[in-house]
Amino acid sequence: MKNKALADLPRHNVPNFPGWWAALGPGVVWMALAQGSGELIWWPYMVAKYGLTFLWLLAPACLLQYPLNLEIGRYTLLTGESIFHGFIRLNRSFGVFLWLLMTVSFLWFGAFASAGGTAMAELTHWPEGWSQRGQSLFWGYTSIAVFVTAILASGVVYTLIERFMKLVAVVTVIGLLSACLQTDVLKALPAFSQGLFGPVGDMPRPWDNHDASKLLTAITFAGLGGFWILFYSYWLRDKGAGMAGLVGRITGLGGAEEAVLSDGFLPEDAAPSAQNWQSWRRFLSADILVGIVGNLLTTLMTCLLAYALLFPKGLLPQEYELAVVQSQFFAVSWGEVGRLLFLVVAAAFLTDTWLATADAVSRIQADIVLTLFPQAQRWPARRWYYLFLALLTVITSFTMQLDAPGPLILTSAVIGFAGTIMFPAALYLLNYRLLPPHLPEWAKPKGRPWLLALSFAVYLLLALLYLRASL
Repeated sequence: MKNKALADLPRHNVPNFPGWWAALGPGVVWMALAQGSGELIWWPYMVAKYGLTFLWLLAPACLLQYPLNLEIGRYTLLTGESIFHGFIRLNRSFGVFLWLLMTVSFLWFGAFASAGGTAMAELTHWPEGWSQRGQSLFWGYTSIAVFVTAILASGVVYTLIERFMKLVAVVTVIGLLSACLQTDVLKALPAFSQGLFGPVGDMPRPWDNHDASKLLTAITFAGLGGFWILFYSYWLRDKGAGMAGLVGRITGLGGAEEAVLSDGFLPEDAAPSAQNWQSWRRFLSADILVGIVGNLLTTLMTCLLAYALLFPKGLLPQEYELAVVQSQFFAVSWGEVGRLLFLVVAAAFLTDTWLATADAVSRIQADIVLTLFPQAQRWPARRWYYLFLALLTVITSFTMQLDAPGPLILTSAVIGFAGTIMFPAALYLLNYRLLPPHLPEWAKPKGRPWLLALSFAVYLLLALLYLRASL
C-alpha cells in the first residue's frame, strides 16, 4: 500500500449495515477489558479504605469517556483507518510523540497476567511448596502461553478476542450478580446507593497521599483510559464497521493471509451511502453505551461488595493479594462456594486483560510502522503484528518480575494519563477541522464539540490535583 494524502483517498459507498446482532461486539470487548483494573482493584480499594467518600465520582468518570470514544469511532467508521493513522495525518511529530509515550506506558501490562495469577494461585495452591509470589507468576506465565498459542492457531484474530471477551463478560456479570445477592450485601445497598450522589458523612480515615495515584487511576480508567481508549478504533476496524469493512484484517497462522491493506476510503456522496451511514452512526452510539453502561454496572457491583464485605473489616487488597483479600472474606460470609466464585471472577477479570492488550498493542505497533515507514510495507501487516506480539510477550514476561502487580499497573496508568489529556484536543482537530472538508454534508460531525472541551478540562484538572497531592 502507499500512504496517500487524505484528499487522494478513493471514494466508495458506505457498506451496508449487517444488523445489530452481527455488528455489536467492540463495545463488549471494551467492557470486558475495562473490568481488569479499575473495577476489580482500585475502585474496591478506595471504597474499602475510604467508604463512600469518592463513590459519587464513578458515574461521571465513566460518562466522561463517551465523547472520546464517539470521535475515535467516528474517524474509523468514516475512513476505515485507525485513529493513530489519523493522528499521524494530523501532525507527524505529534503522532510519533504519542507512539513513543504509548510504547513506554505498555511495557508493564504483564502485571495484569500476574495479578490474575494471584487468583489462580489462591484457587489452586499450586505448584505446591512455592511462595505466593512464585505461584502467582507461574499462573501468569501459564496464561500468557495459553493466550499466545490461541492467537497463533486462530483464523481471524479479532474473532478469537471478541468471543473470549464476551465469555469473560458473561462470567463476570453472572458471578458478581450472584455475589451481590447474598444477605450481607443487600443490607448495605440502601446506604451504598446514597454514596452515588455525593460524599456520605466524614472521611472514615485520614487521606493518604500515596493513594493519589490510585484515585487518579480509578477515575481515569473507569472504563478504558489512557492509551487503552484508542484500542476501540482497532476493534472497530477488524470488526469491519463502516468503511473499515473495505480493508483487510489480521489473521492467525491458522487463517489465510489477509488482503492487502489500503490507507482507507472516503464515503461516496450518494443516497445509499447516506442511508447506510445513519445506521452505522446509530450503531456507534449504541456500541459505546454497551461498553460504558456494562462497565459502570460491574464496577458498581465490585464497589458494593467492597463496601459491604471489606470496609467493615478494614481489609485492603495489596501487593500479591489483589484478589485474595476479597475471596477470603467471601469464605467467611458465604462459605467456600463464595470464595471459589470470586476467584473465578477475578481470574477472568485480570487474565483476559493481557490477551486483549497484547493483541491491541501489537496491532497499533504494526499499523504505526507501516504508516510511518513506507519501506516497511515489504512485509505484510500480519508479519509485523506477530513480530510485535513476540516482543511484547518477552518484554512483559520480564517486567512481571520487577515488582508486585499493583505498583506496575499504577506506573502504566500514570504514564498513559498524559495521553488522555491530549486526546480531546487532537480529536477535535482531526474530526472537526481536518476531515470535514473531504466528507459529504451528511457525514460531517453534528455532535457538540464542547463535550470534548469538557473532557479536556476535567482530565487537566485531575492532573493538576494529582500533582498537588503527590508533592
